Amino acid sequence: MRVLLAEDEITIAVTLGDALSEAGHETRIAANTDSALELLDSFQPDALITDIRMPGKGGMAVLARAIELDPERPVIVTTGFGSIDQAVEAMRLGARNYIQKPFRNESIVAMLSTFAQVKTLSAANAVLREELRTHGAFQGIVGSSSSMRAVFDRIRTVAPSDVTVLIEGESGTGKELVARALHNASARADGPFVALSCAALPESLLEAELFGHAKGAFTDARKERRGRFEFADGGTFFLDDIDDMPLSVQVKMLRVLQERTVERLGEDKTRHVDIRVVAATKEPLAELVRSGEFREDLYYRINVVPIQLPPLRSREGDIPLLLEHFIARHGKGRRFGVSASTLATLTRHPWPGNVRELENAAQRAIALAGENTELALGDLVPLDSRWRGATEVSTEVRPLREVLREHESAHIVRALGACGGHRSQTADMLGISRKVLWEKMRDLGLNAPGSASG
Repeated sequence: MRVLLAEDEITIAVTLGDALSEAGHETRIAANTDSALELLDSFQPDALITDIRMPGKGGMAVLARAIELDPERPVIVTTGFGSIDQAVEAMRLGARNYIQKPFRNESIVAMLSTFAQVKTLSAANAVLREELRTHGAFQGIVGSSSSMRAVFDRIRTVAPSDVTVLIEGESGTGKELVARALHNASARADGPFVALSCAALPESLLEAELFGHAKGAFTDARKERRGRFEFADGGTFFLDDIDDMPLSVQVKMLRVLQERTVERLGEDKTRHVDIRVVAATKEPLAELVRSGEFREDLYYRINVVPIQLPPLRSREGDIPLLLEHFIARHGKGRRFGVSASTLATLTRHPWPGNVRELENAAQRAIALAGENTELALGDLVPLDSRWRGATEVSTEVRPLREVLREHESAHIVRALGACGGHRSQTADMLGISRKVLWEKMRDLGLNAPGSASG
């Protein structure tokens, strides 16, 4: 950054100026108030460091003028005669930091490094806000509803920090997109983004995949291997479907979150990992804590900043925007229209599979459109009983097994909807175990709230 150092003590001015230049900042030094005020106009520094007791009007005048010209400009005030009143007044005028002499030059350099990162992120956020305003999208996440704007605001707020984030939402709402947006809007954007779904691997493989293993740690461990945490070093680790993480693995997750260290299976060596952890769950973890399926201590470690993704049925105003987005993505340059009556029908559908289901519907309709330039409702809607009108009567006689399967599927979907997608509650309502419910949903190919990863 361009830094103006207003300091009349020659020793401090030279040594601190050299330290700032070595850190890569373009630095100008002013030995009195008049010179500092002149450089504010001509040099237009990104940051100001000023002593309070300066020859002339004093450092407070320099501070006030700097903030008047640019309210966002970071200012560090220094003094050898500190007082609470001075500190309060400096902060009131807009100073970011107040530091008493003698100080370590490294402290000032570290403060400026933080200011530089914030400046870079602020510029990136301005671009993203313009993207949202003009295109109804934010980092690839489409939506202009108030609930999605709140999500975008939360992403922008927490992305610059390394705080752990828990993304909650039904299956298909776009939790990995949010995790990637957090990564891309952070200072770790140039680092790796590593994702792993806890539901995708059996317990016996999940631990080795997360932490890695030494050679000979188990039967098939023919050579040592880094785990996903190590691959994410310097970047972001996205842990999807954490509600499916076995209790045995949850214990080891605590150490990663507390100390940012991991131990490979079969090793005693502790390895440090510089990672930002983002987790996602399709079921409320608080309920799993109460049922004993999730550790309470891990829950509080993960749920530092929550982001709640709304289901598509609660943001029906975004459906036309999303449909246009998916047509552009999958239409291979072709332009398709959708009638007003079709859009009205689509906005009334509950979309149990959320945004993922809508994208699949768009892909299917485009594939079946042939030479037509308008997507038909019959191609957009899935061919099952959930889309049929309540008064529609079919005279077709089908195999009993197929009818029973369809009714079982519809009944589970209704139960899931009544329970807000919570599998534990749904299982209790249906009088079956959570495991049996999961198996039935898998066998029926259901993509209902809380039923699949993502």
